[in-house]
Amino acid sequence: MDQDKDDDSAPCFAHLLVDGHVVDPKTRRDVAAFRKAERQRLYGLRKTLSVSDRAAAETSISQGIDDVLDDPTGQTIAAYWPIRGEPDLRRWMAQAHERGARIALPVVVGRDAPVGFHLWSPGCAMERGIWNIPVPRNVMPVVPDVVIVPLLGVDDALFRLGNGGGYYDRTLVRLPGPRRVIGVGYGFSRMTTIYPMPWDVPMDVIVLDDGTIQHRQ
Repeated sequence: MDQDKDDDSAPCFAHLLVDGHVVDPKTRRDVAAFRKAERQRLYGLRKTLSVSDRAAAETSISQGIDDVLDDPTGQTIAAYWPIRGEPDLRRWMAQAHERGARIALPVVVGRDAPVGFHLWSPGCAMERGIWNIPVPRNVMPVVPDVVIVPLLGVDDALFRLGNGGGYYDRTLVRLPGPRRVIGVGYGFSRMTTIYPMPWDVPMDVIVLDDGTIQHRQ
């Protein structure tokens, strides 16, 4: 479900449950309103970035990811296809693939469901998935060792503000085995708090285009 949307129409106590968590309706409404306003503000800041700003951000974030990962060889790394002004890491993805990493992209398999991760390689056949986001045409599911997650906002505790669909949170909490989650974004993404809800999953480390690399305490 869209975990930041307000819906008090459900019967009995169902409206108090979000992905199995009991959430006070008023708190949920207040947090949803705050996050909606913050998303609009941050989307607006993304629109002010020039082509050269975006290129510089790509270079800085790519270097930061390399510093965090050191050597990607042999690792299965889930990245993403950029939408809505997100940092474009496709060049880094291609270079990591050349260095021996297995790169995967998230694939939405259904509303209110965790995403799957399907192998991607430079030049592979792509098709439009849900929300028109390109996904690999050949379905080769994998379980990532590392998940690189685009963030719209991020707070001091490394909780991420995303686009509001809740897909990553539903996915990350269910991934088997140890995995490392790297949030990437712009320097202006920093916030004091996103007012974390029970389903929110913090990043293990964030890499921002202003050179910030912060690990969760």
